[in-house]
Amino acid sequence: MNEDPAALLPEIALAVAAVVGLLAGSWLPRRRQWIVRLLATIACAVGIVAAAVAAAGPARTVFGGSYAIDTGLAAGRIVVLAATLLVIALAGTAVSGHRRETEFVVLLVLAALGAVVLAGATDLLLLIAGYLLASVPLYALTAFDADPAGTEAALKYYLIGALFGVVLMLGVAALLAAGGGTDYPTLARTLPDAPPVLVAAGFVGVLGGLLFKAGGAPAQFWVPDVTEGASTPVAAFVTTIPKIGALIAAYRLLDVALPGVAGARLLVAVVAAGTMTLGNLAAFAQTNPRRLLGYSTISQVGYLLLAVAAAGHAALALPGLGYYLAGYAITNIGAFAVLAALPSSTLDGHRGLFGRRPVLALALVVCLLGLVGTPPTAIFVGKLSVFTAAFDAGLLWLVVVAALNTLASLYYYLRWIVPLFRRGDAPHPVAGRWPAAVAVTAAGGSLVLGLAAQPVVRALTAELLR
Repeated sequence: MNEDPAALLPEIALAVAAVVGLLAGSWLPRRRQWIVRLLATIACAVGIVAAAVAAAGPARTVFGGSYAIDTGLAAGRIVVLAATLLVIALAGTAVSGHRRETEFVVLLVLAALGAVVLAGATDLLLLIAGYLLASVPLYALTAFDADPAGTEAALKYYLIGALFGVVLMLGVAALLAAGGGTDYPTLARTLPDAPPVLVAAGFVGVLGGLLFKAGGAPAQFWVPDVTEGASTPVAAFVTTIPKIGALIAAYRLLDVALPGVAGARLLVAVVAAGTMTLGNLAAFAQTNPRRLLGYSTISQVGYLLLAVAAAGHAALALPGLGYYLAGYAITNIGAFAVLAALPSSTLDGHRGLFGRRPVLALALVVCLLGLVGTPPTAIFVGKLSVFTAAFDAGLLWLVVVAALNTLASLYYYLRWIVPLFRRGDAPHPVAGRWPAAVAVTAAGGSLVLGLAAQPVVRALTAELLR
């Protein structure tokens, strides 16, 4: 066993913040519970620094080969922790002084830890643990406000999550029976000679569980309801951070555990095409901006799955996936931050926003066009990278489907953007400074990340090939 706790400093920082924060929050008066938020913020910042330092070292596995310290985990750690910082800031106004502020922050931290564990797991049993840790806290957060919409959304989220959790565990059991182990190197060695039907059943089960966490078809039914029913910070978290861990986990599964299994890449490619098409078609008819963003996140999963389908067959697949996830996280949270600052139940509710609040209007425009993949935003670079990876992997038909879906998605984003520049009533007052600050920061970050794309992607690729 190669135990090395120092290799897990980001994960340890999150775990310590959750435990200490929960204990401290039990004794702190309500007006002092901001200390728990400060503790979570420090833990995320420490984790980002530790992850960056670990990324400079060689790729390796720890704890009996069950956890990988490599480029994929480095990208997952940094993006998850940075996105969690944004969500904590976004929730500042809503939870400050709340009687359950500590519980809110601790649940966020635990869910973020689960997403990081998913990204680094190289053993199916640890994958199950990461899945549960990234799921259970979010069920509670969805119903945190205890209102009818949130409670209904949490119930749907929990029932579908429980179903796909069972599917994931059955898939793990099938792969264990077929391969004689749960660690990825053993599976890579034994599964090519195992009964194909058993391997296929196991892969479908595990992939199904990861698709639930990512919000991809056919496990996407919960996404629009949770996006609409949960509070805005929770909706931003749920539609962003679990995807990071789940998609990196899916990539690692195909690249490390199942590189020789016939049909796995094709199945992922078909799921990618169906997910992006379904998300876009459903978004066309939406007039509620929260549900529109919910279906938008489903379509984004379809594009991200291009990199998963190209796993092991294109050098740009993993760097492209990491960069796309970073761009998506900051852009999606930015769009939700505008909704938190200026809530609206219809797309037309922000009519005339540019004339009244031009900075927020421009931030929203940058985020929405960024979700399309418009240059020079970060998602443009990420989408171009995963398209290139899929093309290099021989999936030209999937690239064509993705390009057509990208063009089609422009329609429903423009339905939201165009009214911003028309005459209309004055918007409601901004609901707190923190959401507005997060929106502007995220929009600026998307542009900066897009402009700085070349050296970052090059560094990721060099690290991968080192």
